[in-house]
This record gives sequence, C-alpha cells and structure tokens, in this order.
Amino acid sequence: MSRGVADVTAERLALLNGGSVASATLTEGLAIDFAQLLAAAVPAIGAIRLDRMRAQAAEGITRRMALAAQLLLEANVDLAKLQGHTSDTVRGWACFAIAAQAQWSLPQQLAAMRPLADDGHFGVREWAWLALRPHLAASLDDAIGQLAPWTADPSERVRRFACEALRPRGVWCAHIAQLKEQPQRALPLLQPLRADPAVYVQDSVANWLNDAAKSQPEWVRSLCAQWLQESPDAATQRICKRAQRSLA
Repeated sequence: MSRGVADVTAERLALLNGGSVASATLTEGLAIDFAQLLAAAVPAIGAIRLDRMRAQAAEGITRRMALAAQLLLEANVDLAKLQGHTSDTVRGWACFAIAAQAQWSLPQQLAAMRPLADDGHFGVREWAWLALRPHLAASLDDAIGQLAPWTADPSERVRRFACEALRPRGVWCAHIAQLKEQPQRALPLLQPLRADPAVYVQDSVANWLNDAAKSQPEWVRSLCAQWLQESPDAATQRICKRAQRSLA
C-alpha cells in the first residue's frame, strides 16, 4: 500500500494517469495528474482546456474536480460515458458535472447522481455527496424531503448518502449552519436509520450526531436516550455510543 504520494510507483502512476485502473487508496487518487488523465479519457478535450487544467495543478483536489467537470461540460462530453469509465476519478468528474447542471431541478440532479452514490468505489461515493452538497444545503428542507425515501433504499450505499450528504460539519466541505443550530430538522433522515443493520450507515449516522453534539450536545444526548428506549438493539447502541464519543 502507498503511504504517501511519493510512494506511488511510476508504473502504477502511469496506469492511474492513463485511466486504465481505479485508485486503490486516497493517496493514489491524490497522486493523479488531472491533465494527463483528462487527455487520456477525452482525447478531443483540446489543448486550451488541458492548459487550464495544468494551470490549476496546485489547487486543492475538490476545486480541481470541479474544474475538470466544467471543462468536460464545455466540451459537450457525454456524461454517460464518464459514468462508465474505469477510472474512479473520471466518474468523480461526472458527479461534479451533474452538480453543475444549473438548469436541472434538485430531483433531476438527485436522480442522475443516484447511480454514482451507489458506485462500487469508495471515492466515487464520496464525490457524489460532496459535489451535490452545496445544492442540497441551499434548499435544505426540500433536500431533506427528497432524500427521505433514500433512507429505505435496499442499498446501504444509497442510505448512507442520504445521511452523509447533510452532515452539519462534514469533511472537506463547508458547514451547514442551519443544521448546526437546528439539527432536529434532519430527523426525517436520521430517525429511519437509527437501527440500520449496515455498519457503513451506522457510522454515518453516528458521525452526523457527533457533528451536531459540538453545537447541540443536549439535543444529541436526549435523542440517543430516546432511541435506546425505543430501539435498544445492537445497531442503535453502537450508533449512540459513537455519536456521544466527544461528550464528557
């Protein structure tokens, strides 16, 4: 396993930059040269757009993901082809391209994002919620209503998206002030998942509540007490223990 970007071998990096393999770790994903991968994935992208990508090589990865998506949309690339690409990074660009479709309604964006939220690669699933999160946060109550049915989806990945996308604090993303102050607004997403059998979902719910506990600790304590009384099974116990891990 690669411990740092410099530890990714030249042979492995060539495969990643050529788009012929998916990244196995976050480190490998961070090592990818976006301009090289863009040229390999979409040979007709054009020299000017590749130069724009190279000019942003020092930017954070989220900004570079968004720029790659913008360049692909400018080139009228078929999003379906991106979504089926071997490279998880290219599929991640598709996530940001969907989020950049300003003319689409939130239900349309969610419908397009769903296969990527259920992607087999861990990285694509993260890009799916990160890309759409600003739009979800901008229409918070509508987003919660749209995501509520996802909490009953057969796929644990889709159920996890419904929770993870609107964490009050989250990772690599802006905080959602409304949910830091009023976490109860997200109960239509949290309540159905309080005894979810999947550890992947349990961790997301616990992390959501741990986020909320940093600004509303008593609400988290009260909710966990209620859940343990209503549903004292192993899944709920695990969620509530992890949710309160930062509380004294």
